Amino acid sequence: MARINTNVPSLIAQNNLGRTNGDLAVRLQRLSTGLRINRGADDPAGLIVSERLRSEMKGIGQAIDNSERASSVIATAEGYLAEVADLLNSVKSLVVEAANTGGVSREEIEANQLEIDSAIESITRISNTASFAGLQLLNGNLDYTTSGVDTSELAGVQINGAQFGSNDVVSVDVEIVQSAQTAELYLSGNSNGMNGALNSSVTIEVAGNLGVQSISFVSGTALSAVVAAVNTLKDTTGVSASLVTPGDQTSGLVFNSTGFGSDSFVSVKQLGEGGEDFDVLDAQGGTATQRDEGRDVTAVVNGVLAVGAGLDVSLNTPALAVELSLTQAFGTAAPGATSSFAITGGGAQFQLGPDISASQAAGVGIGSVAATRIGGSTLDGVRYHLDSLASGKDNSLIAGRFGEASEILDAAITQVSVLRGRLGAFERNTLQTNARSLQIGLENITASESKIRDTDFAAETAQLTRAQILTQAGTSVLATANASAQNVLSLLQ
Repeated sequence: MARINTNVPSLIAQNNLGRTNGDLAVRLQRLSTGLRINRGADDPAGLIVSERLRSEMKGIGQAIDNSERASSVIATAEGYLAEVADLLNSVKSLVVEAANTGGVSREEIEANQLEIDSAIESITRISNTASFAGLQLLNGNLDYTTSGVDTSELAGVQINGAQFGSNDVVSVDVEIVQSAQTAELYLSGNSNGMNGALNSSVTIEVAGNLGVQSISFVSGTALSAVVAAVNTLKDTTGVSASLVTPGDQTSGLVFNSTGFGSDSFVSVKQLGEGGEDFDVLDAQGGTATQRDEGRDVTAVVNGVLAVGAGLDVSLNTPALAVELSLTQAFGTAAPGATSSFAITGGGAQFQLGPDISASQAAGVGIGSVAATRIGGSTLDGVRYHLDSLASGKDNSLIAGRFGEASEILDAAITQVSVLRGRLGAFERNTLQTNARSLQIGLENITASESKIRDTDFAAETAQLTRAQILTQAGTSVLATANASAQNVLSLLQ
C-alpha cells in the first residue's frame, strides 16, 4: 500500500513517543523532588494515607515538644520547692532549740524568732517570684479553683488533678460510708461496789501513739481524779480520759486516743497486784480487753471509694485526684452524710498527645506555698498555717507554744515534700515516658510515610534509563516513519 494522505506508522510512533516522554518526565520529577507522590494523580489512595500520616507526624512532634516543655516547667517548680524545703528544715531546728528552755535564754529565743520571721518571709517571697517564661508557678496560679466548699465539713481541700473534658466545672460529691473513730476503752463506775471511785489501790499502764506512762492510785480515788491524772499525761501518751456522763462519777469513764484512725490506739492494763475490779472493756457492758484501735473514715467521692486515713480521705483516678481533710463533726457523722463542692477551673493543663482530647491531656495542680497556705493543722478546733509561727502570732516562739509550732511545721514540711514527690512522679512517670513513647511512634509513622511517598531511587533510575532509551528509539522510529512516505516518489519517475 502506498498512501501519503495518512501516515499511520507516524501516528503510532508519535503516540508511543508521547507516552515515553510523559514517563520520562515523571521519572525526572520523582528523582529531582525525592518524592514518589508529587500530585494526586501519581497515587490517589497513597496521597490520602500519606497526608494523614503527615498530619499525625506534625501532631506527635508538637506533643513531644509539649512534653519536654512541661518537664522543664515541673523541674523548675521542683527546684524552687527544694529551697522552700531547706528553709522549713532550718526553722525546724530553731523551734527544737527554742523548746530547750532550760538551756536557752529569753534573748536566744527572741533571736530564733527573728530568724523564723525571716525564713517565713523568704518562703512567701519564693512563692510570689517563682516563674517560668513569665508563668507563675508557686503562687497558686496553677492551683485549681473551687466554689461551694463548706468549711464546717471540709477543713482542707487539695485538688491534685482534674479532667474537665467538655464540662465547665467538675462536681465533687463526698458521702460518708463509715465514720472515723478514736480508740476507746471503758471502765465501769458502778460495778462491784465501786460507786464512782476505785475500791482498791492499783497501778495502771496507759499507752498510746505518743508513749507509755504508769499511774498509781490509792483505794477510794474518785474517777474524776483518775480522769485528771490521765489527761495530765495525754501529751506524752496520746490518751485522754473523760467521764461517760459529765459530772456523774458512777457513769464510768472512757479512755480515748487523741487522734482518729487505725494508726491510733489505746492500751490500759494493770501492773502488779491490786485493782481487782479495775477491768477495762471494749464497750459499756462489753468484753474485757486491754487494747483498742481507732477507725479510719470511709467515704465515697464521686461514686468511687476513697482511701481513708483518720479524718483524711484521698482519691487518685485519671478523672479526679483529690485530698480532703474532714472536720471532726463531718468525719464522725452517721453514714449517708454528704458534702459537695465544685472545681471551677485552674490547674496546669498539659497537652501530651497529638489530638485535642481529654484522654491525651494531663492536669496537675500546684498550690501556693506561701506561709499563709502551707502547714494547715487543726489545733483545738482552730485551723492554723505556717504564718502563725511569726512574731505576734498565736504559735510564735515568744508565745511558748513549741509543740503547736512543731506540729504546724511538720505539716508544712510534709506538704512540700509530698508536692515535690508528686511533681517528680508526674515528670518521671508521665512526661518522660510520654515523650519516649511518642518518639517511638514518630519514628514508625515517619518510616511508614516515607515508604508510601518517598522515591525509591534504585527503581526510579532503572525506569529513567528505560524511558531515555525508549525516547531515543521512538524519536528514531518517528523519523523513519515520516521518511517512508517519500518512497512514493519513486513510483512517479
